[in-house]
Amino acid sequence: MKSNSLVSIDQCSKEDILRILSNASKFEENPNRNLLEGKVAATLFFEPSTRTRLSFETAVNRLGGRVIGFQDASTTSSTKGETLKDTILMVSNYADLIIMRHHLEGAARYASEITNVPIINAGDGANQHPSQTLLDLYSIQKTQGTLDNLTITMVGDLKYGRTVHSLIVGMSHFNPTFHFVAPDELRMPEEQKTFCDKLGIKYSEHSDFTEEIINQTDILYMTRVQRERFTDLVEYERVKNVYILRNEMLQNSKDNLRVLHPLPRINEIAYDVDDSPKAYYIQQAQNGLYAREAIICELFGIEV
Repeated sequence: MKSNSLVSIDQCSKEDILRILSNASKFEENPNRNLLEGKVAATLFFEPSTRTRLSFETAVNRLGGRVIGFQDASTTSSTKGETLKDTILMVSNYADLIIMRHHLEGAARYASEITNVPIINAGDGANQHPSQTLLDLYSIQKTQGTLDNLTITMVGDLKYGRTVHSLIVGMSHFNPTFHFVAPDELRMPEEQKTFCDKLGIKYSEHSDFTEEIINQTDILYMTRVQRERFTDLVEYERVKNVYILRNEMLQNSKDNLRVLHPLPRINEIAYDVDDSPKAYYIQQAQNGLYAREAIICELFGIEV
């Protein structure tokens, strides 16, 4: 990769992505490998997290390393006014790797510029979530047998959804076709559409979530409307339940279609979908362990 940190998926070439996914498959076969003996990873989560934090911590533990850190910024010295710079420099004294989630866009990149300790961006505002992208790509490759020439439909909060922003970049190496389904308030930002235009990536925008679109789809990527990104709660209430996937809507979909979701879900996937063989979001979360083991070893230059 272009750096010893992972702050954005655009650091990864096509070859980098395929190598990391290949290593993830090796960790799926054998996740318990004593490759990080003597290493300490710090998890700094300034925003709430369940799957990302736990899967990273599990990855470090299964690789034989140790974990320090926090999951609640209110218990740290940032409440006393300590700057992010000072927090990063202080933690760099103790850890060999920093895994950080922060509400400010660009926070992870800033951290990577002020320390020599590798940084993994575990989500920075509405910007990037590169490790989620790599586990999503691993899930897509596993379920489809390929990453090439797939139709991916993204539904819900496409304005603030950092997972979909990153996935567009990650999939850009593999000739995808995108459907963007969102209400006007949460449409895909111009930055991501311009990116697609420059690379000749095909996409279409929709405000209606129809079975016609679903039936063209290989990967149906659902997202929740993120209450924490809204300053106007009236606007949030108006759009939070605008799209709900129900099992009956999958009746005529492709056999290979799989439903992904970065989780947590609220109301956007009905519980009757859970029993469908096309539901893959729980397995997707499990794949996060293997992908994150591969990412950590990639940054340390450890051969798998």
